[in-house]
Amino acid sequence: MITVSTMEVRKSIGDILNRVALRGDEYLVERKGKALAVVMPVEKAESIRRAARLRLGEWLARPNAVKTDAEAMRLANEARRAARTSKRTR
Repeated sequence: MITVSTMEVRKSIGDILNRVALRGDEYLVERKGKALAVVMPVEKAESIRRAARLRLGEWLARPNAVKTDAEAMRLANEARRAARTSKRTR
């Protein structure tokens, strides 16, 4: 993955998009040294989504996985907090 600043993206967005579309390059966009976004080919993003859905589907199919909407919300909030915490420690 190629790391670029937001200023570099502003200057060369066309070139970056061509490299992503034609060569499959991936870019990590940073602002003030912190990760802000990822630019990747659409096919890769879709495959990541499919894999996540399959994994979630398998997890939800387990007996007693989630019984109520409140429990599902609690689990989602815990996952969000864990993701934020791991992002801060990088």
